[in-house]
Amino acid sequence: MFDLGLNLTMQAVRRQLAAMPHDLYLVRLIHCQTRRAFPGERLWTAAQLTHPATIRFLRVRNREGCDVYLHPYAEQRNAGYILVDLDDAGPAVVEAMRAAGHEPCVVLQTSPGNLQAWVQVSDTPIPAAVASQVGKQLANLYGGDLASTDWRHLGRLAGFTNQKPQRRNRRGDSPWVKALHTHAGLAAQGAALLQAAEHGLDSPSNPAQASRLPLPAATHTHAAGSTATAKIYARWLHRLRILERFPQPDWSIADKWIAKELLLRGMPAPQVVTILRGGSPGFPRQHSHPEDYLRRTLARATQELEASPFPGRGLFLHRDDPTPAAGW
Repeated sequence: MFDLGLNLTMQAVRRQLAAMPHDLYLVRLIHCQTRRAFPGERLWTAAQLTHPATIRFLRVRNREGCDVYLHPYAEQRNAGYILVDLDDAGPAVVEAMRAAGHEPCVVLQTSPGNLQAWVQVSDTPIPAAVASQVGKQLANLYGGDLASTDWRHLGRLAGFTNQKPQRRNRRGDSPWVKALHTHAGLAAQGAALLQAAEHGLDSPSNPAQASRLPLPAATHTHAAGSTATAKIYARWLHRLRILERFPQPDWSIADKWIAKELLLRGMPAPQVVTILRGGSPGFPRQHSHPEDYLRRTLARATQELEASPFPGRGLFLHRDDPTPAAGW
């Protein structure tokens, strides 16, 4: 007898695994109400995991209240896939990731308005500490959950329901975890993310030297969407407490400060320019040559990263304020 639900789940699981190929996957079942894991951690190949008998078993556990989680398994190393947990995010954030060369191989909608993205940064296993560092870089850049950045954090498996009570709709139904995008392949800037993470771990006393990336010759890129760029810029305004400390900031200095923070975390220079162009309040303001202003801002940010181990400190964010920023 044809089972439509089983068939749809099998298709969703196969689609996700095809976009993040690996030898073994760790699958964990966690009961939503008790937070207890189903006994045993199971390792399956893609063929075993997509077998109808396995899918039936997982569907039964899911109906009993267990959430279904997965992680590519590489023993005490990360398999090369980094999870970015994006709550309250929309398509514009994913477009920003693609424009920056951090394109996900898998994007899941875990419930309406909440996404999980898997980014492949290496086709071979990487050290746990490096993977965690890359996870933090991506979470910082795109507003991800910093509590979900450890090297073996579990993501959801498509084709099953999200059992969290707060995610249920008005009728009390649990939302399905949907695969919105799947495309196997390494992120274009994956190697740069790894390099920044490795250097940061090797030289924690000098984050400027540890995390900076070469400045590309070009500074133009396709705009990833005004909403995404404005949100990223606003997030850094809040994180650096710029408006809290300087109600009337000098925006050219604020732009430079934020550019330095983005460069430190592995964002390619062209995407930093996009964030400034789309997020800086009132841009281009009074600039007669906006693109030249952006080029010069990025050049100054890069120069200061090379010169100072603590970028952004000691800057005057208001020309009339004689007090340097706290922390210098």
